[in-house]
Amino acid sequence: MCTRVVYKGPNNTVITARSMDFAMEIPADLWIFPRGIERMSIYRDNKTSWKSKYGSVVTSSYGMATSDGMNEKGLVANLLWLTSTQYSDIHQNTDSSYLVVSYWAQYVLDNFATVSEAVEELKTEKFTIVSDNIPNTDRFVNVHLSISDTLGDNAIFEYINGKLTIHHDPSYTVMTNDPIYESQLAINEYWKDIPGKVFLPGTNRAPDRFVRASFYITAVPQTEDKRIAIASVFSVIRQCSVPYGISIDGYPNLSTTRWRTVSDQKNLTYYFEDALSPNTIWVDFKNLDFNGKVRKLELEKDEIYAGETSVKFIESVPFEFLNIK
Repeated sequence: MCTRVVYKGPNNTVITARSMDFAMEIPADLWIFPRGIERMSIYRDNKTSWKSKYGSVVTSSYGMATSDGMNEKGLVANLLWLTSTQYSDIHQNTDSSYLVVSYWAQYVLDNFATVSEAVEELKTEKFTIVSDNIPNTDRFVNVHLSISDTLGDNAIFEYINGKLTIHHDPSYTVMTNDPIYESQLAINEYWKDIPGKVFLPGTNRAPDRFVRASFYITAVPQTEDKRIAIASVFSVIRQCSVPYGISIDGYPNLSTTRWRTVSDQKNLTYYFEDALSPNTIWVDFKNLDFNGKVRKLELEKDEIYAGETSVKFIESVPFEFLNIK
């Protein structure tokens, strides 16, 4: 499930969009997290703690994980499903450190301003990602992580055959689900020989969405006009979305689009669009105080908002990230 695409226009215009596609309802809320939050990931007796260096605006899933967001430096993190994921072996009774997957995207947003900074630290594997089932389901959380920054740089992190694989290059502007990213790139190379204006693969399968997103993100107007650029990126991510109500047995990567986000990294504005809402909403970082309190915009009870919504956020206790105890 899910598609992620990065638009790079003139004069440092960088915009990242993603769709959240999932077979089940996936309740979401928006959060403003200030600088200086103390966090602690717990895996059994192992604790990994840090203090957030940067403030961020994020979308939570199930009130227990950050699945998408942008920090005040314009770094964007997106978690997408990857059935092929195989995390590293867990070594008990050692000095190994672990990070529960619910924190993965938030850890990056809290600590880094650029993709290069994140890659340099994460490649040292100071911790290993650990995962578990979505509570009250038998669905084990297998995901890969994509990040992008205001420089137009991109990186994708996957656990393949128990090893962390990092794909780091500004050209890696599109990501979907299975197969693994290396195979996605190979599939896209094949389609480059077939002009997109002549024919594009049209199904909702992940490889087809990858090809369409790769073509459309450069075919739409390349402009620094914010209004046109945002509309263009929304049109691409909508085109790669899955119609509401679609879910086919045996095809886990073909599921209803639940919501979409668009992150304007140049103008620091975070857009959110729920499939069940008639309106797109957004948060302009100029209106935020990242030295203030944690604030929440509740969406999972079918609330309806419109336009710039920073004043609608209310002070709130932070959600509890899923730990494994």
